[in-house]
Amino acid sequence: MTSVAAARTGRVNEDFTGAVPTAAVLIDGAGIPGTESICRHGVAWYASRLGGNLLSLLSLVPDRSLAALLAEAIERVTDEHRDTCDVTDPVSPSATVAILRRSGDRVEYLVLGDSVLVLDRADAAPLVVTDPREVIISRSYLPALQAVAEGGDEYRRILRDLRANRNRPGGFWVAKDNPRAADEAITGSCPISELTSAVLLSNGASRIVDRFRLLDWPGVMAVLASSGSAEIIHRVRQAEAHHAVAADDATIAHCTELGEARPSPTSASVPP
Repeated sequence: MTSVAAARTGRVNEDFTGAVPTAAVLIDGAGIPGTESICRHGVAWYASRLGGNLLSLLSLVPDRSLAALLAEAIERVTDEHRDTCDVTDPVSPSATVAILRRSGDRVEYLVLGDSVLVLDRADAAPLVVTDPREVIISRSYLPALQAVAEGGDEYRRILRDLRANRNRPGGFWVAKDNPRAADEAITGSCPISELTSAVLLSNGASRIVDRFRLLDWPGVMAVLASSGSAEIIHRVRQAEAHHAVAADDATIAHCTELGEARPSPTSASVPP
């Protein structure tokens, strides 16, 4: 079950999610004001092109590692707009990535950036796969961002400084123009027999745990099983309104029956 919600009505959703018979992908596109002057295609285009290329590669090249497939997908999308856009600029479109793939009797996973992947285990606590580097670095910029008007020139300058930490040693790593970023992803695998389900979340959805602390991860998995992914996003939207927090695109891909041929069947849209 998949739920996708743009941050607000009328705004293009910059998340992407999709599935093929043995894999599911979630992409969370990232950009700041000014991105459109650097890349004429935009963040939503980048996210959907990266996701589409990944799904194609996952279907056609099942024997390569997830990191290798992500590197090739990044290179393909970069080549598509290298001649028309400044792909190396710090504010050109980028994205975080979460991938789940069934391979024989195991499930493989990859996380790059601040998307979250949770494996629900039958006899143990959920295994939460995260990449905390961007969150850690962003904290040092938060006081400066809070001290200036959002959207102003100084705000954009600070965001540019933050984005300059991307894809460099000591910084954080995302899908952008450099395929070598895929080598920095968090990867692993576990036996399918240990799992009951899995879920991929963009950071706009994972804030139900890591920002608002409305649930822990076992609680999230319980709500998904009983009420579905739309209920998680509904609770996030309520919390955003209550705390006067700007809404973010929120996407959840809930994968059940992992031993079956297709890990993530249906799609639904949830209004903010």
